Amino acid sequence: MLVMGKLFICNGPKNKPIPFLRGILTRSLQDAGLEFNQAYQLASEIRAQLNRDNEDCTMTPYELRKAVQEQLKQHHSEAVLKRYNASGVLPETIMVRLGPTQLTPFSRLQHQRDLDSCCLTREESATITNRVFEYLLERGYSEVSTEELIKLTHQYLMAEAGVEAAKHYHSWIKFQRSNIPLLILIGGAPGCGKSSIATELAHRLNIVRIQSTDMLREVMRMMLPKKVAPSLHTSSFNAWQMLPQGGEGEEGSPDKPLIDGYLAQAELVSVACEGAIQRAHKERVSLILEGVHIYPVLIEKIHSLTSQMLIVPVMLATLHPDLLKQRFKGRHKDQPERRSKRYLRQFSRIWQLQSFLLSEADNAGITIVHNSDKEAMVQEILRLIGSAIEKRCDAVKDKDKDRNR
Repeated sequence: MLVMGKLFICNGPKNKPIPFLRGILTRSLQDAGLEFNQAYQLASEIRAQLNRDNEDCTMTPYELRKAVQEQLKQHHSEAVLKRYNASGVLPETIMVRLGPTQLTPFSRLQHQRDLDSCCLTREESATITNRVFEYLLERGYSEVSTEELIKLTHQYLMAEAGVEAAKHYHSWIKFQRSNIPLLILIGGAPGCGKSSIATELAHRLNIVRIQSTDMLREVMRMMLPKKVAPSLHTSSFNAWQMLPQGGEGEEGSPDKPLIDGYLAQAELVSVACEGAIQRAHKERVSLILEGVHIYPVLIEKIHSLTSQMLIVPVMLATLHPDLLKQRFKGRHKDQPERRSKRYLRQFSRIWQLQSFLLSEADNAGITIVHNSDKEAMVQEILRLIGSAIEKRCDAVKDKDKDRNR
């Protein structure tokens, strides 16, 4: 009876070999999209191929992964191969040393998020992360220090993305270590994409706290009845109807009643906004605050925190009426509870409110980001954040130089 030799996987010279486990590879292939029978058969064929001499042999996880990829290329669809590559499931773990006694597994997701801050596309970030990971695997690393990992990543960025991206990455790492909270303020009229942009930024920058000013307003409505604060109990573009003059404009701009109503509501909501910001500052956590109530006066109110938080305000804009109307119609399909018909009926007022917000942002020097393409908007805001981080790091460097003189 022929006895098959054993196949071992060894992750680096300092580690003991572990047996190749067909069940682990089978589950990885199932996660990539194969049926159980297909996955089990392929795992068996790969084991037989790698151990064709029927003698005990040892290989690295990188060599095993390459063998699996080759089989998938020959016998299965590109989609299966992509899912397998994205899964990152391997019978080894590369540990990152954070300090003398602290180790954590290398996370490709976290590494890619750090690269997202360099204003790279998702594809570019994923490519560089995979290059770094494969470099470590190929050379049998079982452990790498954070400094080594940063240096290696910086080298790949320089080679494949350029000096600016490498500089952004270096500044982002320094900023993360500074323990300074990042406060991103996203303003804009209804329908311009504040919520979706905030969610995407939070995902890419690993920010766990997002707060909507609409939600804060809803809480305030529960605490302050309509008789006490009537302007809270309606939309921002209809708050003028709750003013004492009943919306009858006085002398000046015909938009004045609408703007007065908005400002009355925004002034009330700003109290809750300041509370949320103060809480984030106290707990030293980053926060994204988004909503129609983000406007220059609020930013002035929290100016005293600029030395303790990095504050990045932006104002979103949809500059074509037809595009904004289309967004409301699309919103009705995706989120019927948000009552798009009501927004379309009030479109002229929403447009007037947007004109006011953009004018105020322009006067205050707040960056206006045009809502055309979601990815382009995210990239522009990431560049803005990266620039603010670099300025903060440069300012700290200058202070250190002055102290040493």
